[in-house]
Amino acid sequence: MHRVGSAGNTNNSTRPRKEKRLTYVLNDSDDTKHCAGINCLSVLKSSVSDGSDCLFTGSRDGTLKRWALSEDAPTCSATFESHVDWVNDAVLVGDNTLVSCSSDTTLKTWDALSEGACTRSLRQHTDYVICLAAAEKNSNIVASGGLGGEVFIWDLESALAPVSKCNDAMDDDCSDVINGSGNPLPMTSLRTISSSNSIVMQTSQSGYAPIAAKGHKESVYALAMNEGGTLLVSGGTEKVVRVWDPRSGSKTMKLRGHTDNIRALLLDSTGRFCLSGSSDSMIRLWDLGQQRCVHSYAVHTDSVWALASTPTFSHVYSGGRDFSLYLTDLQTRESLLLCTGEHPILQLALHDDSIWVASTDSCVHRWPAEVCNPQKIFQRGNSFLAGNLSFSRARVSLEGSTPVPVYKEPAFTICGTPAIVQHEVLNNKRHVLTKDTAGSVKLWEITRGAVIEDYGKVSFEEKKEELFEMVSIPSWFTVDTRLGSLSVHLETPQCFSAEMYSADLNIVGKPEDDKVNLARETLKGLLAPWLVKRKQRMGFQAPANGEVLSGKDVTSRSHAHSRIEVDGSSENDAVVYPPFEFSVVSPPSIITEGTQGGPWRKKVTDLDGTEDEKEFPWWCLDCVLNNRLPPRENTKCSFYLHPCEVSTVQILTQGKLSAPRILRIHKVINYVIEKMVLDKPLDSLNADGSFAPGIAGSQSQTQAVGDGSFRSGFKPWQKLRPSIEILCNNQVLSPDMSLATVRAYIWKKSEDLVLNYRVVQGR
Repeated sequence: MHRVGSAGNTNNSTRPRKEKRLTYVLNDSDDTKHCAGINCLSVLKSSVSDGSDCLFTGSRDGTLKRWALSEDAPTCSATFESHVDWVNDAVLVGDNTLVSCSSDTTLKTWDALSEGACTRSLRQHTDYVICLAAAEKNSNIVASGGLGGEVFIWDLESALAPVSKCNDAMDDDCSDVINGSGNPLPMTSLRTISSSNSIVMQTSQSGYAPIAAKGHKESVYALAMNEGGTLLVSGGTEKVVRVWDPRSGSKTMKLRGHTDNIRALLLDSTGRFCLSGSSDSMIRLWDLGQQRCVHSYAVHTDSVWALASTPTFSHVYSGGRDFSLYLTDLQTRESLLLCTGEHPILQLALHDDSIWVASTDSCVHRWPAEVCNPQKIFQRGNSFLAGNLSFSRARVSLEGSTPVPVYKEPAFTICGTPAIVQHEVLNNKRHVLTKDTAGSVKLWEITRGAVIEDYGKVSFEEKKEELFEMVSIPSWFTVDTRLGSLSVHLETPQCFSAEMYSADLNIVGKPEDDKVNLARETLKGLLAPWLVKRKQRMGFQAPANGEVLSGKDVTSRSHAHSRIEVDGSSENDAVVYPPFEFSVVSPPSIITEGTQGGPWRKKVTDLDGTEDEKEFPWWCLDCVLNNRLPPRENTKCSFYLHPCEVSTVQILTQGKLSAPRILRIHKVINYVIEKMVLDKPLDSLNADGSFAPGIAGSQSQTQAVGDGSFRSGFKPWQKLRPSIEILCNNQVLSPDMSLATVRAYIWKKSEDLVLNYRVVQGR
């Protein structure tokens, strides 16, 4: 799985540094819904008698949402957006603090009752953070575990203590980073636990650092903590349950019994009993006082991924990869199938007398659960006795008595939007064809982040073939659908390699032969709301040359890169053309990073105009504010122009010619006609054989650009205009083809392109 956002080359290496990239995530029109699987759930009970409870959901789309659980229907009351990868777990601590962890390697704290305010980013993990555990009666203690065997115990009161503000970093975008980016933070002590359980006191030079519970040799997938925060259990791919003292990080015991990855853990309120669910399909009950497994339950036919217990720890609800939710009496071993869904179950959350079920789908379902009196459900019958056999034999014990689910339909469903699971970038490098989990096929225009065609449930492959165009445009962006939506990645200088004529983009009021850099115009359209706020804050309109960037770093950085190109059309800097207008109703989100604070994510419309090189990559600011593009690969195409063997007409050329890759064949036809009819002198060609711009015979122009060659028209001699065909490999070329397209689809060779011309008789 890929990492989102590059940390860059932070040491003093002489190797060229990899520039930070900018990603924009295209949001669905209904932003109140998740668009990927739900990894975590957490319920916040209202502190007032007549207030509504809240459900928090964390998704693979990278966001968390708060749902007001009114009697009518849950409504989305806030979206928490800052993580740049999957949200894997979330816990509520204290009165209103929400803590989340992500595959972006961070923990983030939020004001749970706010409109989505992130209060801090905590950086200590070096790999994906998979799971969290909190102490219900000790609102300061949270444990985090993840890949690489890392387990940390955080004291939130110390971690969230006020820090000195660093260089006007963004308050509301998690720029106060714990142990990251060299921010000046308060000095505290770090207790590192060695494998021999001895405690070593160390001072962290970069500020607060959590207690590290060291001992796991492999990845950690599950954590649980008792109410007082005096006991922590962890499990993962080592197949053992480890027990820790979270106050020191020392190991107290190790429990063996599972034969596969441990995916879910629960502790009772006293900390004596522990429940574990594993990929070996078994649920085990451990007595930590006796340090042994006292019961094992063969309920599921596949991996157990989620557990939830009644308050008295008498019954357990379990779900997993077999799409099924079971209720099991831990004392009598009686078990029954509550319901089955269409997707693997990822997490459970009890709420009053019902249970919320999250799965790899973007919807969350609420099912009846009789949490206060589970025996009510067993009175309906259809229960079976859970064996203590391994998975291979558990299936045999169930044969002939396939459980019948107690409930057929959920009591309520919070609907999400289907996640995009398949995509194809089309040849025009502006359109992307997608297919979602519902089978719906859509066509997106990524230069303005909008769906331009919804084809419904049709064949993706057939539609892809139908939309094929024989055009060749450089790949200037990459796309992935890891977050359930389209994430478009721009990296310099590759993103500035694609150009089109304004006529091909149907831009009204702009000369048809003006070249439009797709990435530059996309960035202008994308960041238009930010630019407006920036100009308002600065109190003046930007001058025509676009020089409004005051940050010295960006200017000096850009000059340090040789051959910086300044776009000539600076008088239209502020203009956003229609093919690049992004929606402000469902605006895209930005994922990027600058020189401080690490990667961040925010809606474009939530940017306040104060962001600078500390938040944005310098090349992005230089393009949008200073109208400068970095040096790019050669955008010219070299070719030879010869008469056909049978042609009696010849024109005088100086060997190899060169023109922009996007030059159309009809321009080459015009060039041949001008040479034939006007018998033009050689000064219409540059010394290197490239097309000269402007009117024929003009000697004042010297740049090798070919797209302005024939604006003079043919009025004095239009009646004499012959009909010319251009051929390549004996194939007549369409006048609308570009040189790049001819080279890619007709010529198909690495050496210089060879074109032939001939007069078509009788036209």
